[in-house]
Amino acid sequence: MSENLQQVAKDRTASVVELAQELVRRPSRAGIDGYGPVLGVLEDWLATRGLPHRRLHDDAAALVGLLVEIPGGQPGRWRTLDACVDTAPYGDESAWSFPPACGDIVDGWLRGRGAADSKLAAAMFCHIAADLTPCAKTLHGGLAVLLDVDEHTGGFGGARAYLADPHAARPAGVMIGYPGMDEVVVGGRGLWRATITVHARSGHSGSSKTVVGAITRAAHLVRLLDTTELPGAKGGSGFPLPPKLSVTAFNGGQGFSVTPDRVDINVDVRTTPGFDAHDAEALVRKSVAELDAELPAPAPTEVAPVAAWPPFRLTEDEQPAAALLHAAAETGLTVRPKTAGPSNIGNLLAGEGIPAAAGFGVPYEGLHGIDERAHLAGLPMVYAVYQRAVLDLLEG
Repeated sequence: MSENLQQVAKDRTASVVELAQELVRRPSRAGIDGYGPVLGVLEDWLATRGLPHRRLHDDAAALVGLLVEIPGGQPGRWRTLDACVDTAPYGDESAWSFPPACGDIVDGWLRGRGAADSKLAAAMFCHIAADLTPCAKTLHGGLAVLLDVDEHTGGFGGARAYLADPHAARPAGVMIGYPGMDEVVVGGRGLWRATITVHARSGHSGSSKTVVGAITRAAHLVRLLDTTELPGAKGGSGFPLPPKLSVTAFNGGQGFSVTPDRVDINVDVRTTPGFDAHDAEALVRKSVAELDAELPAPAPTEVAPVAAWPPFRLTEDEQPAAALLHAAAETGLTVRPKTAGPSNIGNLLAGEGIPAAAGFGVPYEGLHGIDERAHLAGLPMVYAVYQRAVLDLLEG
């Protein structure tokens, strides 16, 4: 098979696109739509071809993914292909120039929410699993395909359920099918997130007494956070991207006549190896202490951490990045390694000590926005790259 991957990829293209179309036509917006219909399409396809698969559930018994497992006949490490089949919401549907769940093809583009992120990749990975099944006895370790339906919530429930499953072989590396044909994402900034609750005395906005309300105190805290210089923000840290702090939500107050006694702020800090989650929390708490000292209140400001993921970065000779970059070169593509600003499942995996490459796929437009679509001309080459990379890792 490894000698004729380009032809295999071309032969599979029509079937991959057909399956991807069916997936796009099943709305699976995270937190909005049920995931049974979209996973049902995949289950029917896998069952027809006799591929072993099972549903994954979280601790609350909610459906969070589908796992395909192709065991090899020789001892070795397991490798995983991962693609999400839940999606971002549609946003303003009236702004789309086509129905968000149309799943049609126009001028070589597969159109609809999830076409790029990442239902086309899910269809492709299922086909690669089917291709490898006849020669599984010659492979070392095994191949798992994780189809996650709790990715766009940020909960990554499918990945968590997979890693917690005592019956699943722990992967030695994961390749995640996010789109984009010019780069292999080999790293990403981490994050530390918290909700900050700012207190104050409430009062009447028309009172003759001056009241420093929670909104005023919270606004002052935002200024403190915005003007705080993060270490490494001007470069020189050795990591391709600097840390970054953003205030992403500000909630409090109602009507006009009351000065509120509480405001909640969300803070998102993107971290690096030289400025980690501990550093991020210390910096935010320092600003909070400064606020409480400058503008005292009846209750101290509260910091409630919500999430923390470590940054990650593979070198070009580390797996699975090396296999993917090598396969791209062998297929005739010029692809560069990239460290991404946004976090992804690769950060979750890094926290578990599992290396991941988090992105290589077809060109795209409108990801998470309006008129999402994926360009199909490059699909045979992308398919061949993943197929070659998997075989390089499993053939010993």
